[in-house]
Amino acid sequence: MAENSLVRIEVALEGGQIVSWLVKPASADALEQALSKGESGPTLSLDAEDGRILLVLPRVLYAKRFAREGRVGFGE
Repeated sequence: MAENSLVRIEVALEGGQIVSWLVKPASADALEQALSKGESGPTLSLDAEDGRILLVLPRVLYAKRFAREGRVGFGE
């Protein structure tokens, strides 16, 4: 999976744990939509760089989607 096609998200869970993943943009969109609609469905599946994540939505306190990082050096 090309790193350019991934988005970094950060998710805070009940109990204080904060986790960060590189996920496909469609997964980041699905998480944002589920949380903004207030869906309290049991789980949401995210496609990440290193596998699939099954996130328990009622345990999510917040999610952050990072802006695309700037690169230093020569680029396209």
